[in-house]
Order: sequence, then C-alpha cells, then structure tokens
Amino acid sequence: MDFDRVIDRFGSHSVKWDMMETLYNVPAQDGIAMWVADMDFEPPKCVQDALAGMAQTGVYGYYGDETAYRAAICWWMEHRHGWSVDPSWIFTTHGLVNGTAMCVDAYTQPGEGVVLFTPVYHAFARVIRAAGREVVECEMVQESGRYTLDFAAYDAQMTGNEKMVILCSPHNPSGRVWTREELQQVADFAKRHDLILVSDEIHHDLVFGGHTHIVMDLVDPTVRDRLVMMTAATKTFNIAGCHSGNVIIPDADLRAKFGARMAALGLSPNSFGLFMTEAAYSPEGAAWVDALVDYLDGNRKLFDDAINAIPGLRSMPMQSTYLAWVDFSGTGMSRDEFTKRVEVDAKIAANHGPTFGKGGETFLRFNFATPRSVVQDAVERLTKAFSDLQ
Repeated sequence: MDFDRVIDRFGSHSVKWDMMETLYNVPAQDGIAMWVADMDFEPPKCVQDALAGMAQTGVYGYYGDETAYRAAICWWMEHRHGWSVDPSWIFTTHGLVNGTAMCVDAYTQPGEGVVLFTPVYHAFARVIRAAGREVVECEMVQESGRYTLDFAAYDAQMTGNEKMVILCSPHNPSGRVWTREELQQVADFAKRHDLILVSDEIHHDLVFGGHTHIVMDLVDPTVRDRLVMMTAATKTFNIAGCHSGNVIIPDADLRAKFGARMAALGLSPNSFGLFMTEAAYSPEGAAWVDALVDYLDGNRKLFDDAINAIPGLRSMPMQSTYLAWVDFSGTGMSRDEFTKRVEVDAKIAANHGPTFGKGGETFLRFNFATPRSVVQDAVERLTKAFSDLQ
C-alpha cells in the first residue's frame, strides 16, 4: 500500500495524463493532471494477482459461471454497507456511464425529461442528450458552504414530461454525503412525480470519518418499485479501465425491462472486469480501501487548507470522494481569467465547472487521488498563481 510512490503514467494510454495537453493545453513535460476521476495508485495486490492468474492460463475466452463473482458483490454490499442483495438482482454493464445510458434507454422515450440535481457529474447530461431525451436541471442551493436540495422549487419545475431522476450519492463534484432525511425527500419527490429513481452510488466506499453513506434501497421500501441502484468496484479500487459496473434492481418488473434491453443490444460482461471485481470485493480489498481512505483524507486536508488560505478561493467541505470542488467567485475574476491562471500559470489540468451544469460556472474540480508529493506541488503552484491576492 505505497500510496506515496509516484507512477509515471505518460505513454500508457492514460486519458488523464496523455490527453492533458491536447484538451487543456497543459504541457505534458511539467503539467499536473487533476481532471479525470481515476487515481494514480496501483490497485490492491489481490486484484493484481487475479490478473496474473488470468495471464498464467494464457487463454482469454468467454467468462462462465458468475456464482462467485455475484457472491463477492453481495458480500461487499452486506459487510461494507449493511445492504442485503440477492444475486439475481445484479446486471453487469460496461461501467456506470453505460449503466446510466441503459437506464435512460430502458425506462424513457425520446423527448421525455430526465431530472438532474446540478451541478452534477457531467456524463449524465451527455448520455441523456445523446439519447434524444431532455435534461431537466434542478439547481441545488448553497447553504452554509454546502449544497442542499430545494424540493419546493423542483416541484414547481415539473411539467409531467419527466420520467426519471438520477441521484449522485455521494455527490460528485461536491463530496456531499446525503443524510437519511435528504434521501427520503428524494424518494418522496420520485414518488410524487412518478419518476424512475436511478441512484448512482459509485463513490460509496470513499467516505471520510464522521460521515456514513446510506444506501438508497435502505431508506424507503415503498420506493423499490421505481428504484435502480448503481455501484461499482472501479472507482473504489482504481480499475476503471475494466469497464465493469453493477446495476442492481430489486424490483422484478424493472429487472425485466432492463434485461430485455441488455438482451436486445447483445451486451455481456468483460471477463477481465469480472475477475478483478471478484478479487477486489474481499477482506484484502477491504483493508486496502481503509488505508486508501485514510491517505485520501490526508490529501484532502492538505489541499483544502492550502486552497482556503488563498483569498477569494474556497474548497467546498468534502465528506467523501477524492474530487475537490473549488469556487473562484470570491476572486472577482472572470472564468477565463481564473482558468488561465490554473492551466497556464500553475500548469494544472482541472475539470471546468460549467460542464457539470447549472451552478458550476465559477468552479473547477480537482482530483487529489495522487501521491501527496504531487498534491503538495499542486497547491504550491496554485498559491503562486494567485499570489497577488495575498
């Protein structure tokens, strides 16, 4: 568990590092990639051993008998989240962006609305629009430096054309861990407007001390007939390249609709993803995650303390994830100006806030899941880039 080891990812077909210069004009030779949400850490040894075992056979054929794989998912959800999952509820998609797209395809029709609480993970809106559906942005409210949900305003926005709501829990990009009361309000909103509720919980394992993630399926049993749960080992264990996600559907009717679309599109799992997920969802994987979260928490404190010491900058207090959501509105600068300082002066690639929807205009998102020395370098660069404000 050497999270301090700097791994040179250039030239490895890493989108995060090898596309940084093309997309952000941040030079490869001395830039820092803090945009794409993958980590610069090796996964646990159990995952590496699973891949080594595959390589040892020398044959990469079709995967058969998912019993152990599904049992590993069920074990993880029970032991880490107190959630009992039946193996028959599980579908394996090519990651959760694909899982989101499959939900949109299975449960809505072209022209219908899908509700997002914005700002939120940008891929949701991308797949909704690509499918010819309408993105309905319900903008969140900032209260005491964190996001809250204003359901009176959202109720007034609804037209009856909306058929689905997608919740990001924990929230990306702010790192909010929703309370049970807030999750109940989301469930009530879905029932009130007869919406399919898709709960994307991909960051559920990366929660800092003092906060507890609550699985949506455990909040309200009366919402099950409209609930689709999405989880994955990919974000937790830094294995996103295996493109494997868990779409878990307790309700039989919703399962039938989803399964029909999977069959119609000829989708089946990637065997590499199944081997890696089964290995990761284990006691060894759990110990690794505990150490990872402790390390990320140290990075979070380092990053937030440095950012919040710069006048005009504010990193939203994080309860989970490894994605810092930094507000530059206090600088009085235009978006072009503060972005230029980050990308040109500090040579850091960070996600642009407007891509996350309404409410993201004055923000940048920074990924600090990297060795602490890299985080230290990044905050020193940012402090220098905004030194005239101090």
